[in-house]
Amino acid sequence: MSSENDTSERAARRNLAFDALADPVRREILAVLAEQDECSAGALAERITTVGRTAVSTHLRVLRVAGLVTERRAGRYRYYAVDPTGSAAEVLTLLQGLFQQSLHDVRAAVENRPPETGGAGLGRAGTQATDTGTTDTGTTDTRGAAEVG
Repeated sequence: MSSENDTSERAARRNLAFDALADPVRREILAVLAEQDECSAGALAERITTVGRTAVSTHLRVLRVAGLVTERRAGRYRYYAVDPTGSAAEVLTLLQGLFQQSLHDVRAAVENRPPETGGAGLGRAGTQATDTGTTDTGTTDTRGAAEVG
């Protein structure tokens, strides 16, 4: 029962993270935080010009609840940073797995594709190119001429 709870809690955190990442302003905030190790809410509001200060604070709260950023209080200031151990790590691991599988599938499809028939391929006008660099219409095919040598 405990492992089921852990799995459902992780899924819920991941869902919150993806919901948080769906908003372009929140992605912009994360990009700023990725550039700077830590940033105050005021400094973030100055960098994010598409929305006002209050909206930046609201977006920061969503990112914090989703486990994507951490908040540190120092006096009356709040400093935010990307949380490398929170939901961000889970989201990155999930996306990495998805992309690696997709790349593996593409590689397998390319490697299993039957070889193309014909010689050097099609020339510029859609005609068969010959080894001499001219097409069967007698025009010179200059593609790749700069690559020789």
